[in-house]
Amino acid sequence: MRATARARLAGVALAAAVGLPRPAAAQAAAPNPGYVANDVHFHLTNYVQQGTDIREFLKIMGTKVGRVALFGIPLQQAWSYANTGDFAPTYYLQSDAPLYYYSFTDAFIAMAYRSLPSADQARFDPMITGFNPADMYAADHIKRVLQTFPGVFSGIGEFTIHKEFVSAKVAGETASLTNPALDRILEFAGEVGLVVLLHNDADMPFPRPGQDPYPAVQLAAVLRRHPKTTVIWAHGGLGRIVHPVKDHLGILDRGLSNPALPNLHVDISWDEVAKYLVATPETTQAAAELISRHPDRFLFGTDEVAPTEQAKYLKVYDMYAPLFAKLSPEVSEKLRKGNYERLFDAARSRVRAWEKENPK
Repeated sequence: MRATARARLAGVALAAAVGLPRPAAAQAAAPNPGYVANDVHFHLTNYVQQGTDIREFLKIMGTKVGRVALFGIPLQQAWSYANTGDFAPTYYLQSDAPLYYYSFTDAFIAMAYRSLPSADQARFDPMITGFNPADMYAADHIKRVLQTFPGVFSGIGEFTIHKEFVSAKVAGETASLTNPALDRILEFAGEVGLVVLLHNDADMPFPRPGQDPYPAVQLAAVLRRHPKTTVIWAHGGLGRIVHPVKDHLGILDRGLSNPALPNLHVDISWDEVAKYLVATPETTQAAAELISRHPDRFLFGTDEVAPTEQAKYLKVYDMYAPLFAKLSPEVSEKLRKGNYERLFDAARSRVRAWEKENPK
């Protein structure tokens, strides 16, 4: 063995022994052709910060899912006895009590990740999400987390600006795409190389006829202001009540075709989204044609929350079988795996380099 190779291996072993972050090359997950997908959108915990043990989740991933963007939920559902009595709500639709930001989620995810051996760590890309996007100090929180847990995080999100039923329940100032706090977050993410997973409904839940889908218009303006920041638009702006707006696929097509928005990507996570895209043979064909026109810009995700079995975890993947069948093998591979690996491999490398240059 050459001396340089021995030195490199010794350095990796020493870093592991003393708990230092390993070099980016040592963290890269080896591709496994047996995996059917990578998951860009997964919540390990729920709205009361309970969830699946990360080792159990690895068993659920099994040989089906290769890599996962890992995060909790940044909002805690309050248990107001005056509102629900002895019933302890675990979901935001189960109570009128407010939601509040829960920053400890980032430390919880980091410690869960660090508890794993390096081979298992390589299958996760943890994300920072425990910040208030309406707070001008939010970017400082992200920086602090990176410097407290070097070698862990590759992105930020999923965090929410506009979301049906949720935005109105969050205590304090309502997040907005026009708030300069969001610009500080995206500017910092672009500087560091963090992937951004952003939830922003394309429209309001019950718009009046002819009402302009201003959330989508404002999102495009934000993306233009931060062309060096990689942004994944969660669910393509759809929701449980937020149905596809008129010409929704056309809006996505124009956004992805716009040379001023090269940083825009779309995830197709959530069973509520899958039900729209594969509702009929016609919608499935239209979605397949859109993805095929922009094969480098779409990513598969589940948006599952703390699943307890593989069948539940892969429900969204199974729902998309008609869509996958409409895609060429090359486009399907990019949607399910390749685009994830390209974006997150680049993020791992850039973030580790930033951490090295900016120690705590």
